Amino acid sequence: MIQGYRTITTEEEKEAVLKEMLPYIKYTAYRLAWRLPPQLTIDDLISVGVIGLLDAIERYDPARHANIKTYAEYRIKGAMLDELRSAEWAPKQLQKKINDLKSAYRRLEQRLNRPPSESEVAEELGINSDELFKLLHDANGAVTVSLEDIEHKVGQNGDGDYNIYEHLQDRNAEDPLRLIEKADVKDQLEKAMERLPEREKLILSLYYWDEITFKEIGRVLGISESRVSQLHSQAIIRMRAYVEGNI
Repeated sequence: MIQGYRTITTEEEKEAVLKEMLPYIKYTAYRLAWRLPPQLTIDDLISVGVIGLLDAIERYDPARHANIKTYAEYRIKGAMLDELRSAEWAPKQLQKKINDLKSAYRRLEQRLNRPPSESEVAEELGINSDELFKLLHDANGAVTVSLEDIEHKVGQNGDGDYNIYEHLQDRNAEDPLRLIEKADVKDQLEKAMERLPEREKLILSLYYWDEITFKEIGRVLGISESRVSQLHSQAIIRMRAYVEGNI
């Protein structure tokens, strides 16, 4: 139904579109639920998604965007991701640990010419495996980069408001505008994913492309949901370390 609209102006049309898009809004909110910080709830994300839809209705220009449904989905997810990013500021101590972890991955990969194992990373950091797993668990909610952001921001249906490098770069990194001029970030991301260990690559594929939840992935792989979360976090940190080390 929504695809049949060129413009949406009346309250009746807006209400009809909201009713049609609400299942997608709820679905997207639950897909992103693993990133929720304590101060946000699923209902908050759904409300933000509704606002994103209304914003899409106001902004939609048939001369610029392929179709209104695709554009609305893009704006809905974008609004939710923006809300999550604004709430995901990690404590300085945790951010330092994440930066140390990322640096360890980068050093080891350069030294070994392959992705390092968890035991090698733990040894490099001078911590034990349990401490590494806890750090990965804590990092999963604090790592501000995810493939959801990447997929969303390099999509073909946006309105050009986003900078692709913004979601790849650490908040404390130096001169991102200079760095983006030196490389094709999307190409580096593809290379980074190819270098991941097979299990981490599979987790990203199942989650982002097959749209399976962490809990369901755990059942498929025979591991806990918490372990899937750790491996997901590790994969994202590996990818960011690789990209930043190659631009």
